[in-house]
Amino acid sequence: MAGEGFMEQAQREPKDLRLDQAHSARMYDFYLGGKTNYAPDRATAVKALSVWPDAMVAARENRAFMHRATRVLAREHGIRQWLDIGTGIPTSPNLHEVAQSVVPDARVVYADNDPIVLAHAQALMTSSEEGRTAYIEADARDPESILSAPELAETLDLDRPIAVSLNALLHFMPDDTDPYGVVRRLVDAVPSGSALAISHVTGDFDPVAISAIADVYRASGTPAAMRTRAEVAKFFAGLDLIEPGVSVAHRWRPESAEGMAVVGEDLTDANTSLWVGVAIKP
Repeated sequence: MAGEGFMEQAQREPKDLRLDQAHSARMYDFYLGGKTNYAPDRATAVKALSVWPDAMVAARENRAFMHRATRVLAREHGIRQWLDIGTGIPTSPNLHEVAQSVVPDARVVYADNDPIVLAHAQALMTSSEEGRTAYIEADARDPESILSAPELAETLDLDRPIAVSLNALLHFMPDDTDPYGVVRRLVDAVPSGSALAISHVTGDFDPVAISAIADVYRASGTPAAMRTRAEVAKFFAGLDLIEPGVSVAHRWRPESAEGMAVVGEDLTDANTSLWVGVAIKP
């Protein structure tokens, strides 16, 4: 269902989508085979693929991890609420569709500060009859803008466990944006039994290619901060990682039986170059 908050945002003055510049969200959409991308996005994405041809593989594996993590949290840990930050352009199945396919009464709040995402946010507002979804226009670098948003309290029960989902977000937050402090503040705001799910690009397996693609993003105006396994693990400090811990994306709970996240036998860690993990707050 569409909430009043979305309608109010949609009625604001149109924002400059900067369609003449490449944008990371539209490049990601291109990697996934989507249609919400334009000539500058495609040109920069092609340049990125020229230095790291596996960018499309990583995008698909990131998406597959999000699907698996959502199902595991719903089925095995009783999670019924999600806060998905850095949502990106909607690509079905979105997180709420995955969650509500397992638990129809799941509630999901999406947050992003990108006017491109806002322009397509109606796709994030569909929901099962039993569940609810909402969208917050807010900046991940300012967690208070998310935590104080009325849409959050109107949609989620802040006294019950919430899964905070930060997929393919933190590698766009350099150290000077205090990413560890941001994650700590978000985790502090949710109760015991809540979860944290993260996916993060790394140069641990192919440092030359990953450094090169980071340079392509920086040249297009997008900050990039690739981190090691130890640096990604630090985001989970004080939490209980669920098996298999901090893992390469395609090795985290593969599900060959469901058909949505089949791990190819020839897929290497360098192909994916994503550290992922899910942890529960004690």
